[in-house]
Amino acid sequence: MPASRRSFIQTTGAAALASCLGVTAESNRPNVVWITAEDLSPDLGCYGESLVHTPYIDRLAHQGIRFTNAFTTAPVCSASRSAFMTGMYQTTIGAHHHRSHRDDGYALPDGVHLITHYFREAGYYTVNSTTPAPGVKGTGKTDFNFTVNHPFDGRDWSERRAGQPFFAHINFPETHRAFEHDAEHPIDPDSVILPPYYPDHPIARRDWALYLESANILDRKVGAVLKRLDDEGLTGDTIVFFFGDHGRPHVRGKQWLYEGGIHIPLIVRWPGHLPAGSVRRELVSAIDFAPASLRLSGLPVPSSMQGRAFLSEGVKPRDVIFAARDRCDETMDRIRCVRDRRYKYIRNFMPDRPYTQLNRYKETEYPVIRLMRRLHDSAQLTPAQELFMAPSRPKEELYDLQSDPWEIHNLVNDPACRDTLVSMRNRLESWISRTGDRGEIPEDPAITLKYEERMKKLYDARIRELYRKEGITRLPWE
Repeated sequence: MPASRRSFIQTTGAAALASCLGVTAESNRPNVVWITAEDLSPDLGCYGESLVHTPYIDRLAHQGIRFTNAFTTAPVCSASRSAFMTGMYQTTIGAHHHRSHRDDGYALPDGVHLITHYFREAGYYTVNSTTPAPGVKGTGKTDFNFTVNHPFDGRDWSERRAGQPFFAHINFPETHRAFEHDAEHPIDPDSVILPPYYPDHPIARRDWALYLESANILDRKVGAVLKRLDDEGLTGDTIVFFFGDHGRPHVRGKQWLYEGGIHIPLIVRWPGHLPAGSVRRELVSAIDFAPASLRLSGLPVPSSMQGRAFLSEGVKPRDVIFAARDRCDETMDRIRCVRDRRYKYIRNFMPDRPYTQLNRYKETEYPVIRLMRRLHDSAQLTPAQELFMAPSRPKEELYDLQSDPWEIHNLVNDPACRDTLVSMRNRLESWISRTGDRGEIPEDPAITLKYEERMKKLYDARIRELYRKEGITRLPWE
């Protein structure tokens, strides 16, 4: 469909929806609040995790729609945020390398804007909240891989003029490392159920339990924000999105395209407009959040956006989602995946590199990586755990998520899966071509060297001390 016609349909469709919902003027438009949790998978009570204590998020799910198959386009914060804040793949807009373009003035391509630009044009006050509720701190994190002027208007929606609708982005860091112990609802490490690719060891159990305890603390902060909306009489007029910026910060999670890296919780509430207590299982991508928010607010969706307004009638559901991983800090890589309701296909463009190639941040902050190195050296890992310690990776990976939710059994060489392999390989190659994936263009080596030197300065001494305390005098990569 030509872009001009698609833009017209999106614009008129939004107008029709606005009329249907009674959203006709600036003062009548709903507020939109995005609550983003860092490094969070669907490890919450409403998603079936019985060890956590998350009553406020669980109640939000009962008041809105809980999505079971929501995914980010990248398994690391800056690339993921660059995508969901623009409604475009980070690989399309040149924002795919983690923490890139911080000081070179790189700007978004012509015609590409943050979601705040479109809300501001419609009369909204846009907020990057640092104190979203009494006694509660948000980080105000943006973490974009590009330079943008005036991304937000202010720090709190109380600064807006009377009757002005607002868009607020609230960022909470609790489930990002370092984790916080929850004295109110501690979790016994012995009760934790670890994935089979994790060693069953006290260090691993304690680390996972602390992650879950951090979710408890996150929940109370989310509850405070929701209470503020109630206290100010804004709940009925406010669309709330709650989601993770990518998956959990564990060994096979963050920075990887396995489920632990890209599968996130997503809850959307708008009292009286969206069905309360419902569960939806269709595939949703985080680049859909921007067009969905605009459309629900009665605003047109720009034709440049690659996401779908999945909460509106008449929008075709996704049959697949795509995700990408590129350089993270000093660690160069390129991985792409496509996932449907049952299968996931992963393409490793640098298969000669191990999963455990040096990343100084992870060597410092992830105790289980150091644990697995030691257990590997002493041949104490199971075959499922040894997968992550392999000296190289397969060029292609294919998993049946229905029978193998932990993505352990690679089906690439299974004759029974040949048609699925070819179909998903073709889908991924088509997406790479269609979206102009810029990961095919090598990054300037000077940039990678800059990050290498920066990470050495930040972490080398700490890594050596950690390994020394654990009885290792020579670093594994030396």
